[in-house]
Amino acid sequence: MRVGRLEDFPLGKVRVVRIEGERVAICNVDGTLYAVEDRCTHDDGPLGEGELEGCEIECPRHGARFDVRDGSVTQMPAVYPIETFELEVVDGQVYVSLD
Repeated sequence: MRVGRLEDFPLGKVRVVRIEGERVAICNVDGTLYAVEDRCTHDDGPLGEGELEGCEIECPRHGARFDVRDGSVTQMPAVYPIETFELEVVDGQVYVSLD
């Protein structure tokens, strides 16, 4: 599903989009976009409201951190990874697949 234009996702920032009722956080890490679920696995906190530092996004509630490239936990209190989604940029348009 098309979620916007490449320029809609600023460098070093996170933007949350809705796809089929699901909140997905689009993260721009050094010009590469990653799509992850907008939900901390520790307490369902909104990751899109957290800070993006390098390849890690931090939950604003308790500081759990995840690698946006593969969803892995990089800092507790979370112990389960977040879901990642396929993202593709075609002719400046950004597409995300939840499948």
